[in-house]
Amino acid sequence: MINFNQPHLTGKEAHYMYEAVYTCKLSGNGRFTKACQAWFENRYGFRKALLTTSGTDALEMCAMLCDLQPGDEVIVPSYTFVSTALAFLREGAKVVFADSMTRNPNLDAGALEMLITPRTKVIVPVHYAGVACDMDAIMAVAKKHNLLVVEDAAQAIDSYYKNKPLGGIGHLAAFSFHETKNITAGGEGGLLVVNDERFVRRAEIIWEKGTNRAEFFRGEVNKYGWVDMGSSFLPSEVNAAFLWAQIENIEDIQAKRKMLWNAYWERLKPIADKDYFTLPDIPDYATNNAHMFYLVLPSLEARTAFIQYLKDNGVGAVFHYLSLHSSPYYQSKHDGRVLPNCDRYADCLVRLPLFYDLTMENVNFICDLIEKYYR
Repeated sequence: MINFNQPHLTGKEAHYMYEAVYTCKLSGNGRFTKACQAWFENRYGFRKALLTTSGTDALEMCAMLCDLQPGDEVIVPSYTFVSTALAFLREGAKVVFADSMTRNPNLDAGALEMLITPRTKVIVPVHYAGVACDMDAIMAVAKKHNLLVVEDAAQAIDSYYKNKPLGGIGHLAAFSFHETKNITAGGEGGLLVVNDERFVRRAEIIWEKGTNRAEFFRGEVNKYGWVDMGSSFLPSEVNAAFLWAQIENIEDIQAKRKMLWNAYWERLKPIADKDYFTLPDIPDYATNNAHMFYLVLPSLEARTAFIQYLKDNGVGAVFHYLSLHSSPYYQSKHDGRVLPNCDRYADCLVRLPLFYDLTMENVNFICDLIEKYYR
């Protein structure tokens, strides 16, 4: 069976985790945490980077930093993981769901302004499959209406918009290092990015359970105490050590993933040209970090049959999100707008296996099966 995903081990993870254990500094913010954070800041130019226990936690920190009040509105794409919306709901906000573009699952920036009301406070673009949203258009709308932009860059590590790293454009951003992502912190992990100076100090306080302990350890205050809201967002040093081994090998990881992605594209384009399905869309302003290779089939029935065929032949292909606006939890709270593109991706999008240890033989086998299916 070719699984949909398999976490990659570089060979150094256990060594660095052993190192972390024997420094007797396991609770986080030690050598490996600082090394990871500095790497993200230096490589991508982020103003402040803080490791978190998950991408969900990074989003929850973003929501807390936005200082939302009950009734404030946050614009979120409906075709995304539940964490994108849940983080803001926890802060008492009303989520206003946006439709995707026709050409890809990203938020339709051209239809963004019609969703804005006097209660709107935040826009949350999700860079689906690591492909950039139209950030110039989104930032222009945000500036015009004095809104905050939180980039959900969970899938977007090492991807760019017009030479700007994703996660480095909005006021705040969140990354995920779950085991399904290009690099992982040992199963779970995340990163909060702060690009706006206004939020740097409070981000550290929220990160440290509402205390100013980080300032104390830097010698900036002579004692620390409880000064704000916060939670246990700081990951274990063991997770940071695992992530450091992945970071050291990111060039190799990315090169291999892109090679596999391009192989899928070349093999499947002739079938897509016959309108059996559409291939991933990469706009001119975006780069491809090879997080995901997906197909969009013409109907739910077509996708269901396609997934079953691959499964019967030993290939684990899977669908993705269900539209959040029609979910059992939020359906009654939604304003009733129809979001056709989100629903189309929910019904028709299928993801093919893509991970570092997938081989070219595996890709060719999968593509042979797909060719045979459509023949």
